Amino acid sequence: MQDILEAIMAAEASADPERELAGVAGLSVPESYRGVVVRAEEARMFDGMTTRDKDPRKALHLQEVPTPELGPGEALVAVMASAINYNTVWTSIFEPLPTFKFLQRYGRTSELARRHDLPYHVVGSDAAGVVLRVGAGVSRWRPGDEVVAHCLSVELEDAAGHDDTMLDPQQRIWGFETNFGGLAELAVVKANQLMPKPRHLSWEEAASPGLVNSTAYRQLVSHHGANMKQGDVVLIWGASGGLGGYATQMALNGGAVPVCVVSSPEKAELCRRMGAELVIDRSAEGFRFWSDEQTQDPDEWRRFGERIRELTGGEDPDIVFEHPGRETFGASVYVTKRGGTIVTCASTSGFLHQYDNRYLWMHLKRIVGSHFANYREAWEANRLVALGRIHPTVSRTYPLEQTGQAAYEVHRNAHQGKVGVRCLAPTDGLGVRDPELRARHIDAINRFRGH
Repeated sequence: MQDILEAIMAAEASADPERELAGVAGLSVPESYRGVVVRAEEARMFDGMTTRDKDPRKALHLQEVPTPELGPGEALVAVMASAINYNTVWTSIFEPLPTFKFLQRYGRTSELARRHDLPYHVVGSDAAGVVLRVGAGVSRWRPGDEVVAHCLSVELEDAAGHDDTMLDPQQRIWGFETNFGGLAELAVVKANQLMPKPRHLSWEEAASPGLVNSTAYRQLVSHHGANMKQGDVVLIWGASGGLGGYATQMALNGGAVPVCVVSSPEKAELCRRMGAELVIDRSAEGFRFWSDEQTQDPDEWRRFGERIRELTGGEDPDIVFEHPGRETFGASVYVTKRGGTIVTCASTSGFLHQYDNRYLWMHLKRIVGSHFANYREAWEANRLVALGRIHPTVSRTYPLEQTGQAAYEVHRNAHQGKVGVRCLAPTDGLGVRDPELRARHIDAINRFRGH
């Protein structure tokens, strides 16, 4: 592993980094590597505890794991950096169920897939690094390529997946529903998960957009989501967070009018620094959509809708970008414009949503489910990053040894933007290949840093 790192680091000082990196093809692949895992034997360790009290630091372990066999159509990547997503938090607290159920199900599908059914699960659904090896049938990528990986894993043996790969019956989220994820020194991915690393970004910056940026793209921009157009009013929950920070940028970049909902003055300021003008600090304004655990408060929905209209000059949202779930969904359905769209991709506050259906059916609104993105959507989202149109939202980074603490920060919502993890990269700031483009966007690249 040290030889691999030294070969990658040699590119930092080289006038021809691509030539230096091509040398990794001649290096031996180690028999094992360090990965962050959850263990099947600990899957019940939090039984009886509330979600908030479950501590990812107790369940996430950094340990040596055997390097898996590389299959056809796959690539082995030396991971320089990764990032924390909510699916890693869910994995670490074994909610809504232990991910070993996913690995067992996958393992039954083929002899090659049996590799994934193990008593440990190497987690992580983001990665930036260097291709070390490619399996049979891979021609688009070669050892030495600097890449980022999106998290859609598909088999594409069924016709259903060939119009939209997200509809493949064998669609899975890599590092969540598969093993050998990105919070590790090495990762195994399908070759069609790979995309070019944006050349003006460091490893930890390049690793951070993958899951959330692609998710936001499909939700808002794609015809599979809300099909956002210029001038649309877009209500964005958690607008400075890991997902919402990209949704805010997508809305601004696409000529829409974001209404950013946040929970603190600091988060409100981050939205304004991204260019958003309409911001609601729901904590400062005291919005409480539930009067108790079982009862929502429609008066608060109305007050919230009135506040949105104050900011927009009387307009309701054409699109509501939903991901908190249970806590906010009733309000989201209520405030959406007649004929508008609620597009939902997650449920970080609870999976069982409640809303008043009269405000949906009588006002001809639509609820659209959206889950990650297909390869084309992920590629387009990554292209926007590479062009400097969408910027990373990394606020802080941790070394691989402190992944548990990084996940804990996200679980407790004590973070802004994305929390990065350095895997093989010894420090932040490495891997920049286009300093001129970086210099033009440096303020935007760094606006979340230190928050």
